[in-house]
Amino acid sequence: MAEEYYPWGGEFTACSPNGYVGVVLLNIQYTPPESVAIYGRLKTENIGIEKIVANTISNPHIRFLVVCGDDIRGHRSGSSLLALHKNGIDGNHRIIGAPGAIPYIENLKEGAIKRFQVQLNIVDLIGEKEKEKIDKIIADCTKTSPSSFGDPYIAIRIKPETTVNLADKRALHSKIVINYMGKVEKRGV
Repeated sequence: MAEEYYPWGGEFTACSPNGYVGVVLLNIQYTPPESVAIYGRLKTENIGIEKIVANTISNPHIRFLVVCGDDIRGHRSGSSLLALHKNGIDGNHRIIGAPGAIPYIENLKEGAIKRFQVQLNIVDLIGEKEKEKIDKIIADCTKTSPSSFGDPYIAIRIKPETTVNLADKRALHSKIVINYMGKVEKRGV
């Protein structure tokens, strides 16, 4: 089910496919309850935000996005995510009002951003790192039992693997499979 809903891979954990809450972890050591749909770290104010938008709107059950922890110095990725939700992007694809160094959305169409703005309610807990407080907010969001937003919205689909063939006979491997994150998955002969 996770592959069905989350087309842009990355460092995240998929929990309950019908969960209402996604959790964005900034600079924090915290593991959300299993009732959330998905959680993961946000490091950058561009590609990182694009991944969050694409993956959260692909699961129509997600209606809340809790952003917690201390904002990332320099990148200000949490604040830039909030600005995207509130203001969208300008004609140059820059997030309007974002404080980050390079807050540009290059890989998503305007329709995906509009869907993100309408489908999700953002819960701004930037600066909050206390587990009990965050858990309570997540529980409160879950209690609302919102309806599904409709059909999944697949904004982008990243191929899960790329194959590189090495023609050089001196190579130790004639085939290397590299995943979308650039890591070697398997080596063949």
